[in-house]
Amino acid sequence: MSDTTYVRSALEAMQGYIPRYYDEITEAQAVLNAYAIEIEKLNADIADVLAQFYIDTATWGLGRWEKMFGIPTDETKPLDQRRSAIKSKLRMFGTVTVSVIKNVAESFQYGEVDVSEDPKNYTINVKFIGKLGVPPNLQDVKDALRDIIPAHLAINYSFTYATYDMVTEEYKTYSDMATSGLTYAQIYNGRW
Repeated sequence: MSDTTYVRSALEAMQGYIPRYYDEITEAQAVLNAYAIEIEKLNADIADVLAQFYIDTATWGLGRWEKMFGIPTDETKPLDQRRSAIKSKLRMFGTVTVSVIKNVAESFQYGEVDVSEDPKNYTINVKFIGKLGVPPNLQDVKDALRDIIPAHLAINYSFTYATYDMVTEEYKTYSDMATSGLTYAQIYNGRW
């Protein structure tokens, strides 16, 4: 529904509560219309506050979520990266297993990962397999995993990059690739 639909709906509801002879009084209609506009603003404000109670819809309320989980607030980060950090904190509770590590890592962008243990070398291997390249918020992923993985274990990160076949399928000639305007890193990370 558009804003004018909500205002019209509120106006019609209020008109239903007053005697019909007010319909022809211009001043009464102006007052009702002003009230309807204010009611719509109030409803929009209520909806905005309600949105802050959910991580996926929170905007200006993300700072409160971050404070609750002890995450430093960085308003320069995109909202989806801030939401990912909060979600990872929610998933960190319980015994640390491969599935918990996978669950936490997958709460971030580029989140599809394969996690394996290398007990002989005291290492956890985390391979990003969902998208090509390095996640834009890799440091957040590293911080979250370091918080839950015992300190005596090393964490090895690996990534999936574009193969030669993938690049030649996208760009038939070198000239096509050169004129694309993309950098080598963008092509290597599959950002075409």
